Amino acid sequence: MTDAARQRGKLRTVLATLAVISCMTALTVAAVPLYRLFCQVTGFGGTPQIVEAAPEQADDRWVTVRFDANTARGMPWTFRPLDREIEVRVGEQMLMFYEASNPTDRPVTGTATFNVTPDKAGLYFAKIDCFCFIEQTLAPGESIEMPVSFFVDPGMFDDPNTDDVHTITLSYTFFEQAGDEEQNSAALVSDETPGVASN
Repeated sequence: MTDAARQRGKLRTVLATLAVISCMTALTVAAVPLYRLFCQVTGFGGTPQIVEAAPEQADDRWVTVRFDANTARGMPWTFRPLDREIEVRVGEQMLMFYEASNPTDRPVTGTATFNVTPDKAGLYFAKIDCFCFIEQTLAPGESIEMPVSFFVDPGMFDDPNTDDVHTITLSYTFFEQAGDEEQNSAALVSDETPGVASN
Protein backbone atom coordinates (compact mmCIF):
# COMPACT_ATOMS: atom_id res chain seq x y z
CA MET A 1 0.00 0.00 0.00
CA THR A 2 1.43 3.37 -0.98
CA ASP A 3 1.78 6.35 1.34
CA ALA A 4 -0.94 8.17 -0.63
CA ALA A 5 -3.37 5.25 -0.13
CA ARG A 6 -2.58 5.18 3.60
CA GLN A 7 -3.22 8.91 3.86
CA ARG A 8 -6.57 8.57 2.04
CA GLY A 9 -7.55 5.72 4.40
CA LYS A 10 -6.68 7.82 7.47
CA LEU A 11 -8.57 10.80 6.05
CA ARG A 12 -11.66 8.64 5.47
CA THR A 13 -11.46 7.36 9.06
CA VAL A 14 -11.16 10.89 10.45
CA LEU A 15 -14.08 12.13 8.32
CA ALA A 16 -16.25 9.16 9.34
CA THR A 17 -15.44 9.80 13.02
CA LEU A 18 -16.30 13.48 12.67
CA ALA A 19 -19.58 12.60 10.93
CA VAL A 20 -20.52 10.23 13.76
CA ILE A 21 -19.66 12.87 16.39
CA SER A 22 -21.71 15.51 14.51
CA CYS A 23 -24.72 13.18 14.29
CA MET A 24 -24.50 12.34 18.00
CA THR A 25 -24.27 16.04 18.89
CA ALA A 26 -27.30 16.87 16.72
CA LEU A 27 -29.32 14.04 18.30
CA THR A 28 -28.37 15.24 21.80
CA VAL A 29 -29.46 18.81 21.03
CA ALA A 30 -32.73 17.61 19.45
CA ALA A 31 -33.54 15.08 22.19
CA VAL A 32 -35.06 17.53 24.69
CA PRO A 33 -37.40 19.35 22.22
CA LEU A 34 -38.41 16.04 20.62
CA TYR A 35 -39.14 14.48 24.01
CA ARG A 36 -41.14 17.58 25.01
CA LEU A 37 -43.13 17.37 21.75
CA PHE A 38 -43.75 13.66 22.29
CA CYS A 39 -45.03 14.32 25.83
CA GLN A 40 -47.33 17.12 24.67
CA VAL A 41 -48.81 15.03 21.85
CA THR A 42 -49.31 11.86 23.90
CA GLY A 43 -49.80 13.21 27.43
CA PHE A 44 -46.88 11.00 28.51
CA GLY A 45 -45.71 11.59 32.07
CA GLY A 46 -48.78 13.67 32.86
CA THR A 47 -47.93 16.39 30.34
CA PRO A 48 -51.05 18.50 29.63
CA GLN A 49 -52.07 19.34 26.08
CA ILE A 50 -51.74 22.92 24.77
CA VAL A 51 -54.67 24.05 22.64
CA GLU A 52 -56.23 27.26 21.30
CA ALA A 53 -59.83 26.92 22.49
CA ALA A 54 -62.23 24.82 24.53
CA PRO A 55 -65.04 22.80 22.94
CA GLU A 56 -68.14 24.79 21.98
CA GLN A 57 -70.31 22.84 24.41
CA ALA A 58 -69.54 21.63 27.92
CA ASP A 59 -70.53 18.22 29.23
CA ASP A 60 -72.91 17.41 32.07
CA ARG A 61 -70.19 15.47 33.85
CA TRP A 62 -67.90 16.96 36.50
CA VAL A 63 -64.36 16.38 37.70
CA THR A 64 -62.40 17.73 40.69
CA VAL A 65 -59.21 19.65 39.84
CA ARG A 66 -56.67 20.20 42.61
CA PHE A 67 -53.83 22.72 42.40
CA ASP A 68 -50.31 22.20 43.71
CA ALA A 69 -47.42 24.71 43.92
CA ASN A 70 -43.74 24.03 44.60
CA THR A 71 -40.42 25.86 44.38
CA ALA A 72 -37.14 24.17 43.55
CA ARG A 73 -34.21 24.31 45.95
CA GLY A 74 -32.63 27.77 45.83
CA MET A 75 -35.73 29.48 44.41
CA PRO A 76 -36.51 32.24 46.95
CA TRP A 77 -40.10 32.95 45.88
CA THR A 78 -43.22 32.04 47.77
CA PHE A 79 -45.69 30.41 45.40
CA ARG A 80 -49.24 29.17 45.97
CA PRO A 81 -52.59 28.56 44.24
CA LEU A 82 -55.38 30.97 45.19
CA ASP A 83 -57.76 27.98 45.27
CA ARG A 84 -56.66 24.52 46.34
CA GLU A 85 -59.49 22.68 44.62
CA ILE A 86 -62.43 23.38 42.32
CA GLU A 87 -65.21 21.39 40.65
CA VAL A 88 -64.98 21.63 36.85
CA ARG A 89 -67.61 20.84 34.24
CA VAL A 90 -65.98 18.67 31.60
CA GLY A 91 -65.32 20.67 28.41
CA GLU A 92 -65.86 24.06 30.10
CA GLN A 93 -63.05 26.61 29.94
CA MET A 94 -61.88 27.61 33.43
CA LEU A 95 -59.64 30.42 34.66
CA MET A 96 -57.59 29.91 37.81
CA PHE A 97 -54.82 31.95 39.48
CA TYR A 98 -51.56 31.26 41.28
CA GLU A 99 -49.74 33.88 43.36
CA ALA A 100 -45.97 34.37 43.42
CA SER A 101 -44.01 36.74 45.65
CA ASN A 102 -40.36 37.74 45.64
CA PRO A 103 -39.32 38.51 49.24
CA THR A 104 -35.69 39.22 48.31
CA ASP A 105 -33.91 42.54 47.67
CA ARG A 106 -33.07 41.59 44.06
CA PRO A 107 -35.08 40.85 40.91
CA VAL A 108 -35.60 37.14 40.32
CA THR A 109 -36.65 35.39 37.09
CA GLY A 110 -38.41 32.06 37.33
CA THR A 111 -39.51 29.34 34.95
CA ALA A 112 -42.24 26.85 35.83
CA THR A 113 -42.45 23.20 34.90
CA PHE A 114 -45.83 21.48 35.07
CA ASN A 115 -47.63 18.15 34.95
CA VAL A 116 -50.89 16.53 35.98
CA THR A 117 -51.60 13.41 38.00
CA PRO A 118 -52.67 10.77 37.45
CA ASP A 119 -50.34 10.65 34.46
CA LYS A 120 -52.98 9.05 32.23
CA ALA A 121 -55.13 12.18 32.55
CA GLY A 122 -52.44 14.31 30.85
CA LEU A 123 -53.83 13.52 27.41
CA TYR A 124 -57.20 15.04 28.41
CA PHE A 125 -56.09 18.06 30.45
CA ALA A 126 -55.79 20.97 28.01
CA LYS A 127 -54.24 24.40 28.62
CA ILE A 128 -55.31 27.39 26.55
CA ASP A 129 -53.07 29.95 28.26
CA CYS A 130 -50.67 29.73 31.17
CA PHE A 131 -48.10 31.77 33.07
CA CYS A 132 -45.82 28.74 32.65
CA PHE A 133 -45.47 29.38 28.91
CA ILE A 134 -43.05 32.27 29.53
CA GLU A 135 -40.44 33.33 32.10
CA GLN A 136 -41.69 35.48 34.98
CA THR A 137 -39.54 38.25 36.48
CA LEU A 138 -40.44 39.73 39.85
CA ALA A 139 -38.88 42.90 41.26
CA PRO A 140 -37.73 42.97 44.90
CA GLY A 141 -40.79 42.66 47.14
CA GLU A 142 -43.17 42.24 44.18
CA SER A 143 -46.18 39.90 44.21
CA ILE A 144 -48.28 38.94 41.20
CA GLU A 145 -51.31 36.80 40.39
CA MET A 146 -50.68 34.57 37.40
CA PRO A 147 -53.51 32.99 35.36
CA VAL A 148 -53.93 29.55 33.89
CA SER A 149 -56.81 28.86 31.49
CA PHE A 150 -57.72 25.22 30.92
CA PHE A 151 -60.42 22.62 30.37
CA VAL A 152 -60.79 18.87 30.79
CA ASP A 153 -61.54 17.11 27.49
CA PRO A 154 -64.83 15.15 27.55
CA GLY A 155 -63.02 12.31 25.79
CA MET A 156 -61.51 11.35 29.13
CA PHE A 157 -64.73 9.61 30.15
CA ASP A 158 -64.97 7.78 26.82
CA ASP A 159 -61.51 6.25 27.27
CA PRO A 160 -61.66 2.97 29.22
CA ASN A 161 -58.19 3.73 30.58
CA THR A 162 -59.35 6.97 32.26
CA ASP A 163 -63.05 6.48 32.94
CA ASP A 164 -62.17 5.95 36.62
CA VAL A 165 -60.45 9.36 36.94
CA HIS A 166 -62.58 11.78 38.95
CA THR A 167 -59.81 13.94 40.46
CA ILE A 168 -56.91 15.56 38.60
CA THR A 169 -54.03 17.43 40.24
CA LEU A 170 -52.30 20.21 38.31
CA SER A 171 -48.82 20.74 39.71
CA TYR A 172 -46.21 23.44 39.08
CA THR A 173 -42.61 23.81 40.22
CA PHE A 174 -40.81 27.16 39.82
CA PHE A 175 -37.06 27.22 39.20
CA GLU A 176 -34.86 30.31 39.34
CA GLN A 177 -33.16 31.14 36.05
CA ALA A 178 -29.48 31.01 36.99
CA GLY A 179 -27.12 33.81 35.99
CA ASP A 180 -29.84 36.31 35.09
CA GLU A 181 -29.48 38.72 38.00
CA GLU A 182 -27.74 41.53 36.04
CA GLN A 183 -30.05 41.05 33.06
CA ASN A 184 -33.12 41.14 35.35
CA SER A 185 -31.91 44.36 37.00
CA ALA A 186 -31.37 46.00 33.61
CA ALA A 187 -34.81 44.89 32.39
CA LEU A 188 -36.54 46.26 35.49
CA VAL A 189 -34.72 49.61 35.21
CA SER A 190 -35.73 49.76 31.55
CA ASP A 191 -39.38 49.00 32.42
CA GLU A 192 -39.45 51.72 35.07
CA THR A 193 -37.64 54.44 33.11
CA PRO A 194 -40.02 56.77 31.20
CA GLY A 195 -39.39 56.91 27.46
CA VAL A 196 -37.31 53.73 27.45
CA ALA A 197 -38.84 50.75 25.65
CA SER A 198 -38.29 47.36 27.22
CA ASN A 199 -37.36 44.37 25.07
